Amino acid sequence: MGTGAITQYVDVAQIVLYLFWLFFAGLIYYLLRENHREGYPMDTGREHGPKVEGWPPVPSSKTFKHDNGHETYSPDLQRPDGQYSAEAAHGWIGAPLDPVGNPLLAGIGPGAWAQRADVPDMTMHGDPKIVPLRVAKDHGIASRDIDPRGLHVYGADGEVAGQVSDLWVDRMEMMFRYIEVALPSGGHRLLPITFARIKKTGVEVHALLAHQFADVPVTRSPEQITLLEEEKISACFGAGLLYATPERKEPLL
Repeated sequence: MGTGAITQYVDVAQIVLYLFWLFFAGLIYYLLRENHREGYPMDTGREHGPKVEGWPPVPSSKTFKHDNGHETYSPDLQRPDGQYSAEAAHGWIGAPLDPVGNPLLAGIGPGAWAQRADVPDMTMHGDPKIVPLRVAKDHGIASRDIDPRGLHVYGADGEVAGQVSDLWVDRMEMMFRYIEVALPSGGHRLLPITFARIKKTGVEVHALLAHQFADVPVTRSPEQITLLEEEKISACFGAGLLYATPERKEPLL
């Protein structure tokens, strides 16, 4: 028998290969199971309908301890799900959902949102991460960029939705996240900057019509925003891309 041979038919290299195959199969199983920590068991969208766990089964809960003493669990089967208002377009499981009521707030399709923690995202120093410039006075707008404060905000219908009153900056990522819009009817709404096109003549928004800015969820605090509030605000503008006008739901051809 040659070097490394155990028998005439088995050698060390062969055993190492088989062990690698077992390890790789175990790794694939582990990754698939860890992938089921979020989003499972799946909801069929039917009241009292079945819950689809999939394969591999949902793993046991794991505890994550945060530096502020708070603990989160994954998966957390007791965590409340995001609220949505919809009905099935057809009678079979898996049928598309149609919004019920205000489609911008129905919580489905591009307007879906996750039940994130209702607390602000914090910096490493324990301060709110996203705040308006009136709070983050050590931040500002580059001199070569357009300062939108004071400019009008126009909806997809070309009408004036409001006026820019401030910008909200992410103090960790050093970038602007939201445009604060003062509405003609009173009150302020946050506009995700990714939904805005800033020009010298004003701020254009394709997602919503001018009057629909009043439907955008408001923040509890005028100077900070929670993770859950970020979800709901972004979801409202996302929903507008499909539901702002009836024509947007129709096929292109």
